[in-house]
Amino acid sequence: MSAAKDAPPPLPEPLGVAVADSHTHLDMQSTTVEEALTKAASVGVTTVVQVGCDLKGSQWAAETAEAYENVHAAVALHPNEAPRIVLGDPDGWSRQGARQPGGDAALDEALAEIDRLAALPHVKAVGETGLDYFRTGADGMAAQERSFRAHIEIAKRHGKALVIHDREAHEDVLRILREEGAPERTVFHCYSGDAEMAELCARAGYFMSFAGNMTFKNAQPLRDALAVAPLELVLVETDAPFLTPAPYRGRPNAPYLVPVTVRAMAAVKSLHEDVLAAAIAENTARAFDY
Repeated sequence: MSAAKDAPPPLPEPLGVAVADSHTHLDMQSTTVEEALTKAASVGVTTVVQVGCDLKGSQWAAETAEAYENVHAAVALHPNEAPRIVLGDPDGWSRQGARQPGGDAALDEALAEIDRLAALPHVKAVGETGLDYFRTGADGMAAQERSFRAHIEIAKRHGKALVIHDREAHEDVLRILREEGAPERTVFHCYSGDAEMAELCARAGYFMSFAGNMTFKNAQPLRDALAVAPLELVLVETDAPFLTPAPYRGRPNAPYLVPVTVRAMAAVKSLHEDVLAAAIAENTARAFDY
């Protein structure tokens, strides 16, 4: 990778109305939390939701949210994490390295820790949870689904928002939410469905959070979905360090790049960026109850 490819993209023009990054992974970014927050605030991104994907990451999210007023935490076992706990991870693909199979007992133990963290006041959401059929094969689906159903129950019991990771699993995610009864506040992170699904989500009152991938050339279905998504259910996120918006695709993402996506979203919705930013700020505070 060339130095230019590795270089952080330049600071965008600041937004006129401050917004929140509804989904970021500060623990996977190459700067300190202070640097990330200062840089983001300088362009009008004044709040972030720090999302855990495993036990260590969820504990870190809770601690970071406790330490920083403008950081809120979401805690969960990522859909790909549940099968690794149950079936083991011989290749050590995840951050924990190679792992032995722990079976259902190990998953129950991990879920108990997520439950404990979810009760903390600065933890505002349970997520990212859901289904991922891109990376987990048929053998891991049962663990994934059991974990997802447990996270829905935890979110409801603690009155927290639910943050959904849905990758190539739209129908099953929507079905399980219907079967279990979705929490009052449910957020589809990095919304990946089409316009038809956006209408289903809108009817159910689910928030749809759009990431930098909505700026990609091949992402017309996402732009169509955004076009029909009701303004009061739209959020923005980075999912940093992933999904850096065009024209910086492939370079490291960070919360300070939210304005790039907000401007692309405003163009799709034919709104002034300040109008969209004000709606996003209000929606995010409502979704995560802060």
